[in-house]
Amino acid sequence: RDVELHQHNTDVGIPLVVSSRNYGVLWDNNSITRFGDPREYTMLDEGLTLRDQTGRFGGLTASYYVDGQLKVQRQEREINYEFIRDQLRWPEGLKKQADQPVQVGDMGRAGQQGVRVVWEGTIEAFEGGEHKFRLYSSGYAKVWIDGELVMDRWRQNWNPWNHDFGVEIPADRQVSIKVEWTPEDGYIALRHQNPLPAADQGALSLWSEVGHGVDYYYIGGHNIDEVISGYRTLTGKSVMLPRWAYGFWQSRQRYSTQEEVVGTVRRYRELGLPIDNVVQDWFYWPENAWGSHQFDAARYPNPTQMVADVHAMNANIIISVWPKFYPTTDHYKELDAIGGMYTRNVEAGARDWVGPGYANSFYDPYLPAARELYWKQMSDSFAGMNFDGWWLDSVEPDMHSNLDVPERTLRMGPTAIGPGALLFNSYPLVNAENVYKHFRAENNDDRTYILTRSAWGGLQRTGSTLWSGDVVATWDDFRNQISAGINTNMSGLSNWTHDIGGFAVESRYSNPAGMTAADKAEWDELNLRWFQFGAFSPVFRSHGEFPLREVYNLAQPGTPLYQAFGDQMRLRYRLMPYIYTLAGDVYHHDDTIMRGLIMDFPGDVKVRDINDQYMFGRELMVAPVHEYRARERSVYFPAGTDWYDLYT
Repeated sequence: RDVELHQHNTDVGIPLVVSSRNYGVLWDNNSITRFGDPREYTMLDEGLTLRDQTGRFGGLTASYYVDGQLKVQRQEREINYEFIRDQLRWPEGLKKQADQPVQVGDMGRAGQQGVRVVWEGTIEAFEGGEHKFRLYSSGYAKVWIDGELVMDRWRQNWNPWNHDFGVEIPADRQVSIKVEWTPEDGYIALRHQNPLPAADQGALSLWSEVGHGVDYYYIGGHNIDEVISGYRTLTGKSVMLPRWAYGFWQSRQRYSTQEEVVGTVRRYRELGLPIDNVVQDWFYWPENAWGSHQFDAARYPNPTQMVADVHAMNANIIISVWPKFYPTTDHYKELDAIGGMYTRNVEAGARDWVGPGYANSFYDPYLPAARELYWKQMSDSFAGMNFDGWWLDSVEPDMHSNLDVPERTLRMGPTAIGPGALLFNSYPLVNAENVYKHFRAENNDDRTYILTRSAWGGLQRTGSTLWSGDVVATWDDFRNQISAGINTNMSGLSNWTHDIGGFAVESRYSNPAGMTAADKAEWDELNLRWFQFGAFSPVFRSHGEFPLREVYNLAQPGTPLYQAFGDQMRLRYRLMPYIYTLAGDVYHHDDTIMRGLIMDFPGDVKVRDINDQYMFGRELMVAPVHEYRARERSVYFPAGTDWYDLYT
């Protein structure tokens, strides 16, 4: 498939590709990069002939509805509400236009109530073959081609991303197309690529936007484990995490008071459910003080005591720290005084989603003095509180999730060592390494723990766990986490996790009035299946938006559902000696925890196309159930070994 390395909330890039022929290629370029087909996906009209519903050339029929009533109908040559800059295309009265680029539709709070858009007509290709499409969308989006539903996705409105699919289209024949979108204040674009010449199909090409030259490393080995070991030789050894990092993590978006944090651990202990870690997410500070690292005294009267109370219950706590600052804070002013802040975001008048919207920007980690000051601000602010680790969020950096790439590139620069485009993907690595090195210097006897939302080649040397970003609570996204975990581990980064249950949820799940019986049944099953997968992930972590994600909130104690959650937690802890041994092998022997089947069964060609089964270490094969109402699934057992059921 075609992959674009382009740091984004749910798109993590590591510029390494590993072959079943026992070699790897590490692409040494920090800019936006494409693996696979190097061509850019273009709008539909650039590669296809479009006709509307009446047969008229030049575009598709676009119909705009409000509460089922047709309000506007017009021909449009492209489906393109991709970024903030594209929102001015809306017909008058169908979208509230902001005076400045503010964040819209905060955290699932949907706008454009009752709005639905349908594009219909035909497409005609100049050449036959598999045509590739890329749907970039949020809200509800469906695509039919030649009468067949080929894509059906939902994403949280402020967090769109790509959904790729291919369709066989003959040359010189009109093929029907229909796109139906319920935007919920979201974004959409549909792009296309013509087929490659037969000789180039399936070939791997590499392309980067900018660089000093073509630079890459060939890594050879007798097997894939040796290739990954060679990658770590080049980019850094995987650091051993604390043992508690492999226990159960409870988090949510978000704990809002000191009592909520302590009470969560207390409740797990009262119920006898095992837990090692709790997380203080963002917004513990006063509303207008992002980046101050100060606790809101009304909600957190004694943070030091909060940490002590968690520790007294034999648990650990980490805290969220962003590289984002409001200009009114002392920390911003200190960084700005040494040239350590990106200022274009503030100069552009951008506002975030908090309260009335506040000016904000991110620091420049490429400036050595800014790195030193950034850590000093963290260290001084949390001195004596004894937090156990750091959650480094929004480290792409995500100044605004819906900026077009050229504008985003300008706002994340110029850096101290070059333009933003040249260093585009490396920010999360530089930021994590800064925190890791300073923490180790101040706490030489303690292992470091960092949870980070994005990665780059070498992150494994920073004591970090990568999580897959703000994924959504759908069966499709759950299924995708399985292959994401396998690919991340086969990219040399074994300490990986995901938001069990999905971070963002549809309104049918988050309605304060409660769910329907049908929705509740699906929610329960999705969370349990995802939880089962989490128990066999390198790091076992529950996190997400409302509904509350604590096990005792997901299921009432005494019910079969509650028992099922508890069984998975207890199984995880029964396996802890095995899991901790796997973690030790990653450090001592450059091993991999979540292993694609090709790593252990290289002679079995059938395993090359299996991406929803994996080896958890070298002894356990895991095949998560990822379809709603499924009570069985097919499992492939590679030849050459004996298998038995772990449970029986």
